[in-house]
This record gives sequence, structure tokens and C-alpha cells, in this order.
Amino acid sequence: MKDVDLYAQILGITHPWFVADVKLQAGSGRVDIWLDHKSRVSWACPECGCELACRDHSEERTWRHLDTCQFKTFIHARIPRVRCPEHGVRQVDVPWAEPRSRFTLLMERLVIDVLTECATVEGARKLMRLSWDEVYGVMKRAVRRGMARKKQRQIRYLGVDEKAFRKGHSYMTVVCDLIRGSVEFVAEERKTASLEEYFRSLTPEQLETVKAVSMDMWSPYFLATQKWVPDAAGKIVFDRFHVMKHVGEAVDRVRRQEHKGLLAEKDDTLKGTKYFWLYREENVPDKYRARFETLRAANLKTAKAWAMKESLQALWEYLSPGWAKRFLRKWCSWAVRSGLPPMKKVAQTLRSHMDNIVTFCRHRITNGVAEGLNSKIMSIKRRACGYRNRDNFKAAIYFFCGGLDLYPYPR
Repeated sequence: MKDVDLYAQILGITHPWFVADVKLQAGSGRVDIWLDHKSRVSWACPECGCELACRDHSEERTWRHLDTCQFKTFIHARIPRVRCPEHGVRQVDVPWAEPRSRFTLLMERLVIDVLTECATVEGARKLMRLSWDEVYGVMKRAVRRGMARKKQRQIRYLGVDEKAFRKGHSYMTVVCDLIRGSVEFVAEERKTASLEEYFRSLTPEQLETVKAVSMDMWSPYFLATQKWVPDAAGKIVFDRFHVMKHVGEAVDRVRRQEHKGLLAEKDDTLKGTKYFWLYREENVPDKYRARFETLRAANLKTAKAWAMKESLQALWEYLSPGWAKRFLRKWCSWAVRSGLPPMKKVAQTLRSHMDNIVTFCRHRITNGVAEGLNSKIMSIKRRACGYRNRDNFKAAIYFFCGGLDLYPYPR
């Protein structure tokens, strides 16, 4: 079999295209393939599909293809141009590559697969023997392709969270679908306008079908959701894990204050116990349990604050928002009367957000999926040793976490 026939079959080249020449350069480790087409052939306008005669050709272009064994493989061709009565002069589409791409469809698919497994542009670049810009270009096109194919659909449960872009209070807003576990939208900053940008992209029908939105108690997100989501008052759910995080931080502040006072009296009872009080009772490791039981039995303010934190866990077992609100009111009154300023302060915070804490009883959703995606995003950022460019970071989030259809299809 001749080399031109071999590559015609390997590349899947069909009429009117054919392999005109193949040149192997063993010294430079590459194979070059030249494609040509038959004469007197009609070509489709890429805009409207109208069949037209060839007007002229563009300059010769080169596409990187899958390697032939250890040799880099390149395809060369001059692409016909047509003059459409409606759209003017246009370059026709070729079956082996997408417009403005310097890679064949098969090569682009392989780069996407390697990127997905490596989770870094740098890792994929080294394996594929490409430049950073070439691999990032594949990623960017894949994201653009996936976003264009994305269909409007109902999103019943949303999660809204923030993600640190870099140090110095530089944040991004991440919106995810809690059912599909995919990132739906990424915006700069964590302002009201950041989340409004996402809601603005939804149709009135999509906004109407939103059943609940899980978030932390960040006021800008709350205000944006109230403005755009119908009947938002009963749909906003303040994430239970963020609520318990606030209470856990209050317990730690009690511990720090008490530890400081005890040290002044030469008492180091609370020394090295910071992480003891973060555990739930059933999760205390066996190696710490004996000492922890001794601390709980002692007359410590920290033990009292920890007991209050543990008792609040019962809130999440209620199915009725009314009964949950009644329980939370009692708990807040207990915390206010406790004589522990950090617990009093957190009780006031929970009391002011009570209506949208107890909505958990109706919707039973948390930001657990969003936090899981945040961990994945953190891993991507760490492997890349951080991002200096926000657009690059957003593209990476959509690529790895967006649940998009990234692959190019045969034309």
C-alpha cells in the first residue's frame, strides 16, 4: 500500500479531498501530509449551506494531527473560498478540523482527554509536546463549545458560594447545580451584582422553577436572590454547615478567652485542646476521649459553650419550620443568658437570620455539593500553582467542573 493511500485511510479523507503527498523527515522527527481536492467541485457556504463553485484558495494552512508512532504529524492544505450572494467571500469548512483551529479534531479530542486526566495545562503540554498557549487554546475552545451547546433547562436547587482567587480578599462567586453537581456560573467578586449577573441570564420560566437556593449568610447574595427569584423568602436556605461553623468559631473564642484567664493563674488545663472542641461527641477520637471526658466534667466555660453547640444539632432534625423556629428561639435565649459574650453574639446573628435558617426543614438542602466543587477547584488551582489571570481561572473551572460537552464533533 502506498503511503498516500495509507494516510488517506488513517485520516478518513473522502471525496473531494485526497492525500497528494507524504514526506517523512526522520532527522527532525516529523511527518508532513499534503491534502488537495479535485477540480470542478461545488462547496457549501459555511453560513447558509448554499452550493457554490470555488472562487480561490486561502494560503496554505497547517494542522497538528495525532503522532505517527514517535513522529509529530502535520497536515497541510489550501482551503477553497466561495463567494456567497448573501454572505460574501467565505472560507469553506474542512472535515478534519474546526474553523480557526490549528489541530485536527482527533488531536483536539486527545488534548482534552489528557487535560482532564492531568488537571493542569502544564502537565498536558509536556505530555503532548505542545506549547502552553496551544493547550490553553484547546481548553478555551472546548469551554466556548460546551457553553454554546448548553441547553436551557430547569435548575431546581442552586448552591451559591465564594471562592478565593488569590490572597488579599480577592474572591469569585461560584453558582452550582446541587442536583447535577456542576458549576453553572462563575463571576468576579462576591457582590450583589455578581450573583445578579447569573440570574439575569435565566429566563422567567427558569427563575420560576427554582425551588431553593443554598448559601451562607452573606448579605449581597441574599439581596440578589430576593430581587430575582420569585417568592425567594421561602426559598433561601442558609447552609447548616455555615451556621454550625459560626457557632464552632464562637466556642473557640470562649476557649481562647478562658485559656488566657487560666494561664494568668498558672493553670494550663486548656492547653493543646483547641481541636477537641471542634468534634461532635460521637466523633471524638478514642485516644483523646479520656481527657475530653475529664474536661467536660470540669467546671469550664468552654465545656458549657461546647454543650450548647452540641444541643443545636437537634435543630436539623425538625421537619416543621414552625417547630424548628420555636426550638431555635429557646436556644438563642439560652445562649444570651449564658454569660458567654461570644455565644451571645452568635445567638443574635442566628436570631436575625432565623427565617432562612429554618427553611432547611422544608427543602433539606445544604451547600455540601458546592463545598465539594470548591475543594476540586482548590485542587486545580494548587496543581497549577495559582492563576494570575481571572479569565484563565474561570476557563479552568468551567472545563473541569462545568459538566460541559467539550469534544469537537466530526463535520
